[in-house]
Amino acid sequence: MQNYVIATASTCDIDSSWLREHHIPFISYTFEIDGKIYRDDCRPETRRLFYSKMREGKLPNTSQINSYAYYEFFKDLIEEGDPVIFVDMDRAISNSYANSVAAADMIKEEYPDAELHIMDTSCITMGLALLLKNMVAMKESGADKDEVIAWCEENAKKIAHRFMVDDLQWLRKGGRLSNASAIVGSLLSIKPLIYLPEDGTLVAYEKVRGRKKAIRTLLESAAADIGDAEGLDMIVGHSDEIEEGEAWKEMVMNQFPKARSVELMELGPTIGSHIGPGFLSIVYLAEKRRP
Repeated sequence: MQNYVIATASTCDIDSSWLREHHIPFISYTFEIDGKIYRDDCRPETRRLFYSKMREGKLPNTSQINSYAYYEFFKDLIEEGDPVIFVDMDRAISNSYANSVAAADMIKEEYPDAELHIMDTSCITMGLALLLKNMVAMKESGADKDEVIAWCEENAKKIAHRFMVDDLQWLRKGGRLSNASAIVGSLLSIKPLIYLPEDGTLVAYEKVRGRKKAIRTLLESAAADIGDAEGLDMIVGHSDEIEEGEAWKEMVMNQFPKARSVELMELGPTIGSHIGPGFLSIVYLAEKRRP
C-alpha cells in the first residue's frame, strides 16, 4: 500500500507531543505581543505564556500564513515523495486557506507529478482536531489516502462546533464586535453562544445572561442536537481555565454517559487572541450542521 502524509496547521490546537507521536507535520501560525513575535507551536508552555500576557491586559496580534510559507512547508513534504493531505482552519475565518491553495498551485507547476490535496474543512480549533484525529485513526487502521479524502469530504461539514465566549471585550479589541455592543454586553454579563454553520461563519445563536446559565444552555443545546450520543467521540475545550475545563468535561460525560470518548483540549493562541480566557466549547460529529 502506498504511503501518504496527513499534515495540518497549529490551529488544530492538538498538543505537539501527540502530533509528533503520530507523525503529523504542522505549520505554525504566529502571534505578536509587545512587539515580539512568537510561534504558535502547540506546546503547553507557549499557551501559558500567551494567556498570562492576555490576563495582564496585553492585546495579541495574529497573522495569516502567507503563500510563500505554505509553499516552503509543502515543498519539504512533497520532496519526500509521498502524497500529502493537508487540513487547516475554515476559509471563512482566515485568508490562510486561499494562501494554501495558491501555494499548492505553485507546487503543482514545479512538481507536476506531486499529489497535494488541500481540504476545505469548514472547521476550527477543536473541530479541526476532531476531523484530523478521525483521519489519522483511519490511516493507522490501514485506510488508503482516497478513503481518507472521501471521508473528510463527506464529514468535515458535519462536525458541529458550539462555543461560549466569556468576555466580549476581546472580540471588540480584535475588531469583531462594536465597542458599544461589547461594553453593554460586558456590563450585563452577556455570554454569547456561538455556532459554526456549514458556510464556516461564526453565528451567535443565543445570548445568555450569567456564566452558570450560559454553561447550562450550552450543554442543553448540544443535548438537543445529539440525543444520547451512543458511540460518539466528543472534544470539549477551555481557554486557560484548567479546573473549569475539567468540571465542564465531567458535566458533558454525565450528560452523555453513552459517548465513546470525551477529550479535553485547550484553545491555542491563534483563535484565543480573539476570544480570551474563559471560553468553553463542545464539538462532535452530527448528522448535519444546523443552518
